[in-house]
Amino acid sequence: MRHNSEDSMRFLGLLLLTAGAASAGEYALLSSGARMHVDRHELDGARVRLYNSTGYIEMPASNVTGFEVDEPPALAPALVPEALPPPPVVAPPARSPVELADDAADKYGLPRLLVRSVMAAESGFQLDAVSPKGAIGLMQLMPATAQDLGVDPHDPAQNVDAGVRYLRDLLNRYDGGLWRALAAYNAGPGAVDKYHWVPPYQETINYVSRIDKAFKAGEAAANSGQQ
Repeated sequence: MRHNSEDSMRFLGLLLLTAGAASAGEYALLSSGARMHVDRHELDGARVRLYNSTGYIEMPASNVTGFEVDEPPALAPALVPEALPPPPVVAPPARSPVELADDAADKYGLPRLLVRSVMAAESGFQLDAVSPKGAIGLMQLMPATAQDLGVDPHDPAQNVDAGVRYLRDLLNRYDGGLWRALAAYNAGPGAVDKYHWVPPYQETINYVSRIDKAFKAGEAAANSGQQ
C-alpha cells in the first residue's frame, strides 16, 4: 500500500516513538538527523521502503543518508562458578578385632578359633591394650618383636597380622606342637627350648591351658552346631 506524505510523516513519528521497543533489525539514518529503527529496507529506484512489524513507509531515498545494523546488546559474561572443594576422603570403616583375627587366620592358614582364643587371652580384644611389661595391642607384641617383624604395633591391622604370622612361625618351629608354640608366644622361644616343653612358669602354664581350653570348647561348639 502507498501512503501520502502526511500519512508517511505521522507513521514515521510512530516508528520513532516505538523504536526503543524493537530488539533487532537496523537503523535508518535520516537526513534530518533522526534515527529510525526498522526491521529492514528495500530500495525502489529513487524511493526507499522502510519495513517494520506494522507495515512499511515509503519516502524519497534522498531522505535517508544510510543504515546501521542494530546489534543486540552484549550479554554479560557468564559467571564462572567457584571451584567446589573436593569431596572429603572417607576412610573405610575400621575392621573389628574379630574380623582382623579371622582375616589373618585365613591368610596364614590357622584355625580362626585358635587365633580368636589367643587374641582373647592376650588383650581381651582391646585395641589399645598395653601390658605392665610393655606388650602392645590386640596380639600384645613386645616392641622388639614388632621391630623384628617390621610392623607398627600400634596399628591394629599390622599388629594382628604380625602376631598371627609369628604364631604360625612358632607352630612350624615346633612341628605343629600347639602347647609349645603357645608357650613360646608367651614366654619366648628361648624358655621353651631350654626346658624342651612348656617352661615351669605359672603364668605361662595358665596362659597355655586357658587358650587350649577355649580353642577346644569352640571347636566342640562348632562341631555340635554342624550336626
